[in-house]
Amino acid sequence: MSVATTETRAYRYYDFVMAAYVCVLLCSNLIGPAKETSVHVPVFGTVTFLAGVLFFPISYIFGDILTEVYGYARDRRVVWAGFGALAFASLMATVVVHLPPSAAGRANQAALVIIFGNTPRIVAASVVAFLCGTFVNSYVLAKMKIWTRGRWLWTRLVGSTLCGELVDSALFYTIAFYGRIPWPHLQGLLFTQYFLKSGWEILVAPLTYRVVAFLKRAENEDYYDIGTDFTPFSLEA
Repeated sequence: MSVATTETRAYRYYDFVMAAYVCVLLCSNLIGPAKETSVHVPVFGTVTFLAGVLFFPISYIFGDILTEVYGYARDRRVVWAGFGALAFASLMATVVVHLPPSAAGRANQAALVIIFGNTPRIVAASVVAFLCGTFVNSYVLAKMKIWTRGRWLWTRLVGSTLCGELVDSALFYTIAFYGRIPWPHLQGLLFTQYFLKSGWEILVAPLTYRVVAFLKRAENEDYYDIGTDFTPFSLEA
């Protein structure tokens, strides 16, 4: 067991987990939102959602793994790396969309605008919701690990997911669509996305268990955030 110290350690898989986290975050935010889909679910009927819902929760799974194995501070560094990548990708998409197309490229301009031309309001909603939801997820998991003395991992995975995804969904849909979509419809959309994302993470909890167990053995690390400074505004590990 490790507790919060100033010692810096080298890990075998930390960088790979960070790279995978950033990759999933970028893809789910840049590719997923471009398509709205509807599927028929037994009992519930037809459910409509943005395709990114299928993949964005994976970033929260990585957050659970990082906090559980490496601690809140090292997860915080990964979150800020993801934020930087997401901010740059959003800036790049904006510049690319607004560059004047060539004569040959005009035919593709409308498609580019549809796929990558998110409004500043949508971008702001994505970034704010991502930061707040992710930090809430990591904070709740780290605190619950101390309270439970490292037992009952499933309670931390489920509890942190429900808290983090609720903050993420509430902030994103409120900031992005309040005043543009009737409130009853917006509430329905918000809770549909929330339950889909939370349910997806809970469904893959057995896989999360396996990855956490593997990393704890491989890294010889099982971090407890005793004495950790939980401010999100730091890059210290």
